[in-house]
Amino acid sequence: MEKQEFTITAYTENHVGLLHRITIIFTKRKINIESLTTSESEMEGVHRFTIAVTETEEQVQKVVKQIEKHVEVLKAGYYKKKEVVQQELALYKIPTESLTNGLEVERIVREHNARFLTIERDFVVIEKSGYKRETKALFDELRPFGINEFVRSGRIAVARQQHGLGHDVEEMLMAEA
Repeated sequence: MEKQEFTITAYTENHVGLLHRITIIFTKRKINIESLTTSESEMEGVHRFTIAVTETEEQVQKVVKQIEKHVEVLKAGYYKKKEVVQQELALYKIPTESLTNGLEVERIVREHNARFLTIERDFVVIEKSGYKRETKALFDELRPFGINEFVRSGRIAVARQQHGLGHDVEEMLMAEA
C-alpha cells in the first residue's frame, strides 16, 4: 500500500495524560505525527484531537482502532485528504523597519491574503491562514526582510460531508442520557 495524507479525528473526554497515551500509539508504530491540534468540540465537555499523518491506510486503520480502545475516547476515525476541508494558521514576526523599505512587504502581505495583526515599535506580526504550502510560500517571501519569529498551528479540519464524527458522538451521548 502507498503512503498518503490522512487526518485522524478523535472525540474524547478531557483527562490528564490522554494526549501522552495517544501519542505513544504512534510512537510504538513508528508513525510520525505531522501536526496535532486539540481543542473543545461543538459539544460541551467533549474535546477533539485532529492529527495529521502520512501513512498507509492499513496503518491508519490500526492506529484508529488502538485510539478507540481508550476509555476516555468516545469516537475516532480518519479521513483522506479529499474528504476534509482543512486549514492552518501562521504568525510571522518581522522587524518594523522592514516596512520602511517601501511598499514591498505590504504588497506581499496583500498578495498572500494575509493581514497585519499588530504593529509595534520594534516588530510587526502578520497572520495568514491557509494550506501549509501557502503559509510556507509567505514565509519564503518574507524571509529576506528578516523573520524574528514564526509559528504555524497544526491542521484543523472538518469533514466534507454534512455531519462528521461529532454527529455520531452527539447521538451516542443523547442515547446515554
